[in-house]
Amino acid sequence: MTSLDPAPPAPGPPASDRQPLAALAEPVRRVSAGWIGAFATAWLGVWMAQLTPVQLLLPAQIDAVLHPEDWVDSVVAFGAISGVAAVATIIAYPLTGALSDRTTSRFGRRRPWIVIGALVFALSLVALGLQTEIWAIGAAWVAASVGFCIMTAALTATISDQVPVNQRGFVSGWMSAPQAVGIIVGLLLVTELVTDQSLGYVLLAVILLLLAVPFLFRHDQPLAAAERSRVTAKGILAGFWISPRKHPDFGWTLLSRVFVSVGNALGTSLLLYFLMFQLDDPHAEDDLIVLTLIYMVFVILASLLLGRLSDRLGRRKAFVFLASGLQGIAALLLAVFPDLTVAMVAAGILGLGYGCFLSVDQALATQVLPDAASRGKDLGIMNIATAVPQAVGPLIGAAAVVATGSFVLVFVLGAIFAFAGALAVSRVRSVR
Repeated sequence: MTSLDPAPPAPGPPASDRQPLAALAEPVRRVSAGWIGAFATAWLGVWMAQLTPVQLLLPAQIDAVLHPEDWVDSVVAFGAISGVAAVATIIAYPLTGALSDRTTSRFGRRRPWIVIGALVFALSLVALGLQTEIWAIGAAWVAASVGFCIMTAALTATISDQVPVNQRGFVSGWMSAPQAVGIIVGLLLVTELVTDQSLGYVLLAVILLLLAVPFLFRHDQPLAAAERSRVTAKGILAGFWISPRKHPDFGWTLLSRVFVSVGNALGTSLLLYFLMFQLDDPHAEDDLIVLTLIYMVFVILASLLLGRLSDRLGRRKAFVFLASGLQGIAALLLAVFPDLTVAMVAAGILGLGYGCFLSVDQALATQVLPDAASRGKDLGIMNIATAVPQAVGPLIGAAAVVATGSFVLVFVLGAIFAFAGALAVSRVRSVR
């Protein structure tokens, strides 16, 4: 070597000894009660804003606009709008998740997208309440669904970013428990406090924004420039596909979630119509609140208690398998015994199963992700398996009602999908 030759670079530590970069490191420090409280509060706002329209405001708004001679026409319109929203969800979830993975804001990767999603969601709800034509109602609901995806893709990714594995079942329970509370509180607000439909949407939008604020003050580790992968359209599109052959456990977990979520959507999304038209219930809206309250209590108990038990035992699959089976049993009860009292029993069983599923399956999902650098995108894909079935379920249910003139096939299909989800999760190998 001559004096003009450049000196060789100093040898670095072996690849196996290098420390992972900060934002991509596997979290080991337990999150605090304050962090969990802020996280749960944000999800409470999300679920109120998302599920209150699905359960009551949106179908009632569609029915009021159509004034159909045949009630099936209203069910079909609701299903069609939900189906279009599902297509938007398929695109929005992984796309915004991938963008948050690559965000280098000094406020962190996830917080900017939580703000953007909340604003899009809230403004779309306000606009939705003002619409008086079916196409406009559909367009506003699609926009609201996109805002929901942006916000929840970022929120969900914070579990993988900041919560250690042995705390994820419990923390995920605080993502799912507010779902049950959000439904019942939202229904009470728009039926008892604010009876004007458009004001009901405004109230939900305001609550969504206010409840998101506490979590925005929680630390979100910024992504260093060295950690950021280059953003290209080709790269993002390619990332939408995760090979089930290379990552079979991710594939089985995704498939299980699709099946169980479709089953749950079939069992819950058409309940108002079931009460009104199958049971000829003159107090359908009031009884919907009762059923939702029963469902809520069991979802909360199951998601928090069984999520924590799953952490302590270090087991996920058995809990998800049991949860899926319980939802199938609840759906069969509704199919075989179409009665309000039986519906109350089924609501409890369904809540027990779905609460357990929501918390433990979310923890399972974070443990089968292919790459730490793409947590947001990969969990966005996993979230599709929850959000899209909730949107497609009413469409499938509407088709079943049109074909048979009753809700029996709706609930039978719900049971079949739930049991299929149990079989799919049993194929996961890398997580107990």
